[in-house]
Amino acid sequence: MSGPVDGAGSGPVDGARAGEPVGPGGRRSGLRNPEKAVRGLGAGTLALEALVLLLAIQPIRVVGGHLSTAAIGAIVALAVVCVVLAGQMKRSWAWPAGTVVQGLLMLSGLLHWSLLVLGVIFALVWAYALHVRRVILG
Repeated sequence: MSGPVDGAGSGPVDGARAGEPVGPGGRRSGLRNPEKAVRGLGAGTLALEALVLLLAIQPIRVVGGHLSTAAIGAIVALAVVCVVLAGQMKRSWAWPAGTVVQGLLMLSGLLHWSLLVLGVIFALVWAYALHVRRVILG
């Protein structure tokens, strides 16, 4: 056998090819296109949020009590913003804008308590997506 068995010294870092993103600990992510994968994660998260927001209107009205016109308007507006942002994940401003959307959803909790609950849940999901983005892209 020639060369080390564990792959040490076989490439720039643990066998990573030149130009490939290297994750924490010097290991590459293993994804063919990490940027595209991360954009898909962000877009999927925002699309799911838009869907949940729109589907939540009726159950909130039935179970949670009176849902004002302003609250319904805020839900629809935030869902539209989520869909638009999902399509703009290639832009450098899209990730910070997604964070702002999570804050606005929590702030809409002033209109109805259930919107605060949804805001906290999706803020946690968005925080996880940001964590995954940081781990994969470095």
